[in-house]
Amino acid sequence: MFVTHLESALDGTVFPANTLQTTHRDKPLWVRYDTKTISKSISKEALARRASGLWRYREFLPVPKVTEIVSLGEISTPLVRVDKLARHFGGQNLFIKDESRLPTGSFKSRGMALAITMARHFGIKKVAIPTAGNAGSAAAAYANAAGMESFVFMPDDTPKVNQFEAALYGAKAYLVNGLITECGRIVREGKEKLGWFDLSTLKEPHRIEGKKTMGLELAEQMDWKLPDVILYPTGGGTGLIGMWKAFKELNEMGWLESATMPRMVAVQSDGCCPIVKAFETNTRFAEPFPNAMTVASGLRVPSALGDFMILDAIKKSNGTAVAVSENRIIEWMKFATQMTGLSICPETAACVGAFEKLVKDNWIKRSDTVVIFNTASGLKYLDKTEMVLPRINIQEPINWNAFN
Repeated sequence: MFVTHLESALDGTVFPANTLQTTHRDKPLWVRYDTKTISKSISKEALARRASGLWRYREFLPVPKVTEIVSLGEISTPLVRVDKLARHFGGQNLFIKDESRLPTGSFKSRGMALAITMARHFGIKKVAIPTAGNAGSAAAAYANAAGMESFVFMPDDTPKVNQFEAALYGAKAYLVNGLITECGRIVREGKEKLGWFDLSTLKEPHRIEGKKTMGLELAEQMDWKLPDVILYPTGGGTGLIGMWKAFKELNEMGWLESATMPRMVAVQSDGCCPIVKAFETNTRFAEPFPNAMTVASGLRVPSALGDFMILDAIKKSNGTAVAVSENRIIEWMKFATQMTGLSICPETAACVGAFEKLVKDNWIKRSDTVVIFNTASGLKYLDKTEMVLPRINIQEPINWNAFN
């Protein structure tokens, strides 16, 4: 293990490495590494010979060698070139990294694999999480695999598949007549009263490390030359933060072909866009977004604990934050699915809308290499698409003209 210490993202306060920690002054912690020693212990060539999957990056992760990992078979997700979609909007080099191929159907498998592995390492028996959907089902699946008890709290309009998944994976799953913030309050109170370990976004430092592997994997898939732009659907923002951390660590190790970092774009719906508002007003912390509402449930986070970490990454990368029209998300979802053959989720559909806008505004140049993350399978959101298929009555003559 190459972890040197844990560090407050707010003020740099240092904590010992192999100890159970949550937050400092209610703000997240970073896991810090001795990157020079990592670069001496593993080479890019040796890494290339390893089996694919998240755990090929073991040196970059906080798991002690003696610790048994909790895995459900986390693959390296494909990076798919989508020329047809790119050309439609006037772009050229567009890729989608399809995280829907992971065990629980979303990128949340990465974070939970690490969070649950480390929780078990520290002897945790009960975990609880507030969720908009995919994090809850992933937490339930990995907790079950680790022999832990899990409690999942979801807004009552969470996509039906997510509701059922959490229960099917063995969690004690509950619907709450409120937003994810109210679900978070229940977890905080239960933590004190019932001894739950809080798996909320950024309330412990290891989910970032799991999400970081998206950046490590992307860099390796692109032969260590990073894209010009990354469009990322941003709710809690752990993935964006984690990737930015990965790129910085790789740069410290001298593994990147260029020191130029991708411009990170946080994409939100105009129905819930606290990060965009903070970016536009050049403030470091985001104000809670009132009356948050979006069909892309993963974006409905009115107040992100890591708001300043997201904003720091955007600004340091010369990136931006974009709010797209809520009314067009399902339209983009259907269109992108048809154009790519990939099962696109609503959160990623928002990124397609952002790509359209940024190409039109010439913020994304035709020559730019752009990566969009498909964070979950669109099949989880079919109850949100409101599609009605035409019916054929076999008791009546078939109208063959209807097929023209």
